[in-house]
Amino acid sequence: MTAVATRRAGVREWAGVALLALPTVLLGLDVTVLYLVLTSMAAALDPSATQTLWIMDAYGFFIAGFLITMGTLGDRIGRRRLLMIGVTAFAAVSVFAAFAPSAGLLILARALLGIAGATLMPSTLSLISNMFGDARRRAVAIGIWATMFALGMAAGPIVGGALVDAFWWGAAFLLAVPIAVVVLVAAPALLPEYAEPGAGALDPASVALSLATVLPLIYAIKHTAADGLGFGTVALAALAVIAGIAFVRRQRRLTSPLLDVTLFANRAFSAALTVLLIVLVGVGGTMYLVTLYLQLVENRTPLVAGLWMGPPAVAMFAAAIGAPLIARRIPPGTVMAVTLGISVLGYALLALADVGDPVQVVAGFAFVYLGLGAVAALGTDMVVGAAPPSKSGSAAALSETVQELGIAVGVAVLGSLTTALYRSGVSTPANVEPAVEAQLTESLGGALSVADRVPAEVVRAAQDTFVTGVNIAAVIAGVAIAVAAVLCLTTLRHVRPLGADEC
Repeated sequence: MTAVATRRAGVREWAGVALLALPTVLLGLDVTVLYLVLTSMAAALDPSATQTLWIMDAYGFFIAGFLITMGTLGDRIGRRRLLMIGVTAFAAVSVFAAFAPSAGLLILARALLGIAGATLMPSTLSLISNMFGDARRRAVAIGIWATMFALGMAAGPIVGGALVDAFWWGAAFLLAVPIAVVVLVAAPALLPEYAEPGAGALDPASVALSLATVLPLIYAIKHTAADGLGFGTVALAALAVIAGIAFVRRQRRLTSPLLDVTLFANRAFSAALTVLLIVLVGVGGTMYLVTLYLQLVENRTPLVAGLWMGPPAVAMFAAAIGAPLIARRIPPGTVMAVTLGISVLGYALLALADVGDPVQVVAGFAFVYLGLGAVAALGTDMVVGAAPPSKSGSAAALSETVQELGIAVGVAVLGSLTTALYRSGVSTPANVEPAVEAQLTESLGGALSVADRVPAEVVRAAQDTFVTGVNIAAVIAGVAIAVAAVLCLTTLRHVRPLGADEC
């Protein structure tokens, strides 16, 4: 296995990007495809409430936990080889998930899909880094890559609904099979192989410490979003911090670490990761609230709500492709700052939205997604470009871990904030049954479930209260994004336009 030669990208390389887009879209689809599949799946498998939660969350939970390990594994055994192993495993487990006879086995399948997915994400990104030797074309290719996951997430509810209507709930998982066949057939011809020369074996203790850092942290964040802060979540977060400190100390001592922590000494690397984290916190929480707004306030079905998310997806795609082109003449930090300024305008629209304003809400989220597209493309390129070729898999995995963490934190923080504001602000009519009052004050979804047992104005007031929570969450997210824009201007001002060093 040898490194691909650094030559001008041609048809083969761009065809390789198109091929790598397939597993990337598939990963995004599997995050959201269950939104419309869940009802028919629940009717067939009869899961408990806890099992339903794990069916939804196990996939992303295990992707986040295993990204660093799998990214470094690809550096050692070969990134194309890991991609082919991962896509084979993903297809096989998808078939298992499609025909799972019980909720417990479906949870197991979703967890295994997450582990397999963790092999695909860093492999696809690091292969792009190997295929494109010049910064300009690499940035455009990463921009394309960055949109594929988001487009897959946007298409998930639509694809899931269509497959359930035409076949049965398990058909949504079988999409992985034809994609795996295409990748396995075309990868040897279109994708280069690269492995770190002379790399040592994986350190089992480092793998264990990385899992002990990421998995408890992600679980604590998700649990806090659902049930609030408690002793168990604090204990898990403390465990994650302790394991994280031990992990970093061990990496500093190893000659062949699982994660090269010296990468953080690169100012562009650290700043880009910080901006990515802040932006994904804002976007993750806002996307969650916008989908709830469309379904619970505007009474759109999940399928129709998914279609409403089309314009934001187009905005993100345009920014992810356009930003690297603009950054050939204007410093990337400036481009990121300007697009994040546009995102702040989007958050302002969300902060001013009311019941009956779906166009304003979607337009605001489109501006938010515009900033995400630019930051995802340019920020990811900075992270991967700052690492030497032998470490690009590890750098790609770290970038994706930060993004997964940002989304989880965003849903937890902004979702919990909106829920708390709803519960403190919602009012209940006099003489209402205790069970109905509990539903009204629990969440807007609960209020809608008892809409036939309370006056219409009570439900409308509950919707108004929820929207007020969304407004306040948008203000807070907008302030954070404004801070990220300032960080781009101050900490990334030394980064020259793409390709300037090659001229």
